[in-house]
Amino acid sequence: MPQDPLRDHLDYFQELGVDGMHPDALWRARADTRGRSDPPQGTALASRGEPSRSPVPEEPQIISVATVRDTTGDTLAIIKADIGPDCSRCKLHTLGRKQVVFGVGNPNADLMFVGEAPGADEDIQGEPFVGRAGQLLTKIIEAISLNRADVYIANVIKCRPPQNRNPEPDEVEQCEPFLFRQIDVIKPKVIVALGKFAAQSLLKTTEPITRIRGREYRYREAILMPTYHPAYLLRNPSSKREVWEDMKRVRDLLNGASSRA
Repeated sequence: MPQDPLRDHLDYFQELGVDGMHPDALWRARADTRGRSDPPQGTALASRGEPSRSPVPEEPQIISVATVRDTTGDTLAIIKADIGPDCSRCKLHTLGRKQVVFGVGNPNADLMFVGEAPGADEDIQGEPFVGRAGQLLTKIIEAISLNRADVYIANVIKCRPPQNRNPEPDEVEQCEPFLFRQIDVIKPKVIVALGKFAAQSLLKTTEPITRIRGREYRYREAILMPTYHPAYLLRNPSSKREVWEDMKRVRDLLNGASSRA
């Protein structure tokens, strides 16, 4: 008889050390209310303190959150089109990859996860983190009272390396500019770098993940926090509590806590 899904979730949270859930459901709606309504680039702003010269006051232009969301999604679509479905910028297109895995999630997310590269399941389905590690990531997201659809998930490189080996420097060089563009368009408050490779690639460091895990870094107008990769947690379940501590801090940052970076 299959295990009840709710019991499975509660058992997982208990294993993490979660002793309660966030009582305020309103904070989850921040992506819909945070008001990214800055005027589009090139729109002139009225000078402060200067009276209007128009004899008839103009109605203020209202830019809805939905409009901004649509614009951000359109820009991500442009980046995806720039990569193209058959990217051949590096050698991975000759090494058995099936498709480009761009990214998925809320284009206006406050929280972004960055992994290393697609695996076999991701290469087949065209979406990052859909295998066993992805299922664990989904549970980690839910543990801080978010849904997978609330966040944005991407990888440093967009194509699967053969046998899931680490991406090589020339592959990263060709692919990471697209990740930078994704980050700059989404403008997350917090970026979680999943695992050694993603953290070292973004931070341009050789420090081990055990040393940089849980620390906060200023990164492209966001706070970046490295933590263990979900695949590592599948092999080392005892480290789940450390990731839970990291994610509680991420939750605090999303709720407006001051950064220690």
